[in-house]
Amino acid sequence: MARATASIGTTNYATSITTGHHRLTADEGPELGGKDTGPAPYDLLIAALGACTVITLRMYAERKKWPVEAVHADVHFVRDGDSQRIDRTLRIEGALDDEQRKRMADIAERTPVTLTLKRGLEIRTTLA
Repeated sequence: MARATASIGTTNYATSITTGHHRLTADEGPELGGKDTGPAPYDLLIAALGACTVITLRMYAERKKWPVEAVHADVHFVRDGDSQRIDRTLRIEGALDDEQRKRMADIAERTPVTLTLKRGLEIRTTLA
């Protein structure tokens, strides 16, 4: 399934990420000692959720042959003291009726990344 490698040297906190044949850079903002050369880890997390959401909804609309012109997901990680949540707002362009829009929102609640985040998952760490 999915696999990524992350590496960091001595430059705070620029991180090189490789996944498949793609290369990304992650970093922290200046407020945390980084240089903001790429998205921060939580930005990458919500970006993955947003991407999975719009891809899944596009696939669903195509399968149903619904007239969806574009799907947008605004995803926001919110931390309030010890409480955390993700707020996701969908904007669907196209001539859909209310029932179709409601169905798209229902499908968004069951995308693969959404379900993974809602269920949680075991993380095993080993030293090489």
